[in-house]
Amino acid sequence: MSPSLAAFGKRISNRARGLAGLLLTVAITFIGLLAITFFIGRVIPIDPVLAVVGDRASTETYNAAREAMGLDRPMIVQFGSYILDVLQGDLGRSVSTGRPVAEDLSRVFPATLEMATLGIIIGVLLGVPMGVYAAWRQGTWIDQVIRVVGLAGYAIPAFWLGLVGLVIFYARLRWVGGPGRIDIFLDGMVPVRTGLLLIDSLLAGDMQSFHSAFRRIILPAAILGFFSLAYISRMTRSFMLEQLGQEFILTARVKGAPPRIILWRHAFRPIRIQLVTVVGLSYAALLEGSVMIETVFSWPGIGNYITTALLNADMNAVLGGTLVIGAVFIIINKGSDLLYSLLDPRAR
Repeated sequence: MSPSLAAFGKRISNRARGLAGLLLTVAITFIGLLAITFFIGRVIPIDPVLAVVGDRASTETYNAAREAMGLDRPMIVQFGSYILDVLQGDLGRSVSTGRPVAEDLSRVFPATLEMATLGIIIGVLLGVPMGVYAAWRQGTWIDQVIRVVGLAGYAIPAFWLGLVGLVIFYARLRWVGGPGRIDIFLDGMVPVRTGLLLIDSLLAGDMQSFHSAFRRIILPAAILGFFSLAYISRMTRSFMLEQLGQEFILTARVKGAPPRIILWRHAFRPIRIQLVTVVGLSYAALLEGSVMIETVFSWPGIGNYITTALLNADMNAVLGGTLVIGAVFIIINKGSDLLYSLLDPRAR
């Protein structure tokens, strides 16, 4: 065998092992997530049987429902059945809606995805330049202001900022729409294709629905973007300070390179790969942490769905929603790691 073929075969073998290791890690993490959600559902002081039959049911009815739900079997047997059901896409039936939980989640998750996606776009477009210029102007008033804004993103409660935003921008200034995803007289008028209302309304050519949906999503998305901006700007500033202290930056300054070239070509370019992981983690955090924002804005997303289910003692819906959010977090986290390794040869 020629050296070139041997080297090619070695590269293929190494990538296959890396992919197998990644899949094994994802599988183990997912099983751990299943175990956590399952046992949380068993230790929470909420009886799922009473949620179905009511607290006035007779003992015979209660026992029959408990047996039908499989809760009379040993815990390990219940866990095995739970894994098999999840792998088949069966997350149980919601007590609140009477529909399969998987069907409910497929209906509400696009709303959360749409709001979180717009939020991360806002966070990246504002957070990255803020972090870059804060590092470039380290110690100046610009740096101090940006650092205060980032600190506020960690300190201000989401529900308080949402309520203040509604009072100012909706009730007083009328710049944005109110709670909900779209005006009530336009609800159901847009054909569902992707589940993302902005995209579906554009595909349908319904600009009235698009305008209504945009006016209602921009404020909660901007608030989510503010929280992601705090993390992204802080990490960008940290990465940039490390790069600006390198010898090649000093060399570029000595040679008289323009500040814009030094900043964006020499200093920012090496940290782009690191920012992939930062943005991925921030995006996953928005998807799982939008519960308060969805509650304040009556947003029909997965966070609002889980909150309503928890108040109604609907454990199938709570655990199903928690499982989906956890799975999305795993996928985004591992996807960002994979993208990082593809973009940076040193990480392979």
